[in-house]
Amino acid sequence: MINITPCLWFDNNAEEAVTFYTRLINGSSITLMEKHLWGEFEGRVRLAEFSLGGLPVRAFDAGPMFKFTPATSFFVEVESEEEVDRLWNALSDGAMVRMDLQKYDFSEKYGWLVDRHGLDWQIGLSNKTKISPALLFVGEQFGKAEEAMDLYTEIFPDSAVASKTLYPEGSGDAEGAVMYGTVSLAGLDLILMDAEGSHDYSFSEAFSLSVDCENQSEVDLYWDKLTAGGGKESSCGWLKDRFGVSWQVVPSVLEKLLGDPDQKKSARVMDALLEMKKLSVADLEAAYNEAD
Repeated sequence: MINITPCLWFDNNAEEAVTFYTRLINGSSITLMEKHLWGEFEGRVRLAEFSLGGLPVRAFDAGPMFKFTPATSFFVEVESEEEVDRLWNALSDGAMVRMDLQKYDFSEKYGWLVDRHGLDWQIGLSNKTKISPALLFVGEQFGKAEEAMDLYTEIFPDSAVASKTLYPEGSGDAEGAVMYGTVSLAGLDLILMDAEGSHDYSFSEAFSLSVDCENQSEVDLYWDKLTAGGGKESSCGWLKDRFGVSWQVVPSVLEKLLGDPDQKKSARVMDALLEMKKLSVADLEAAYNEAD
């Protein structure tokens, strides 16, 4: 069975951010905080695995190449105004507000901000407590959220469209687009929305979805399906789908190979990985087992 996990790319502050988030959000914890032991990123986070209110998330430090954008965020629903205020006040330190915390037609209390680490958060009063990653389709991708919902639920097993609210008649260019939609993807609940108008951002590699595969057959399957129809292969197991959303398609054995305490073995695996687009389990294992 595959797992799909949100993954956050930080410059060099992953540990600080992850520690802050897990202390802030109830029901959160850090399960792994592994550092680079050598090389240019020595001392920085190679991989952090943590839970945000029950939602599994990963993070790492990889330099300033990519930045978070409002096209991706975490949508936090809580059941009391006091909890909305507590989260909002804590996240507001050093933040930039995108939508003021107040009453809207769609929520009794809601706000949107980008925190001091550059990550976007939507906080809202609800009848449940839940945290979900959210994708906002803007610019050239505006109007494609419904297509993405259908594609993702077709690709992944145990997936379905959970809800979908469209912009009503009289909404101008937004009419018929997705105002708010949710899908369940192999256990991950994902929010998708369309937003019309002029926007100077799009999806970024800083916020990706990682697909953990049991074997090479699964790597091949999901790589091919996600790059079909206009998707683009990147490097090191990364790709962008036809909507520009970034994905990592990763064999489960990779973490074992990269995390080996034998520096020579893990370095050989990393060198092999850097030469790949789609990952090859056989080639990664060959690099690992190569004689010194």
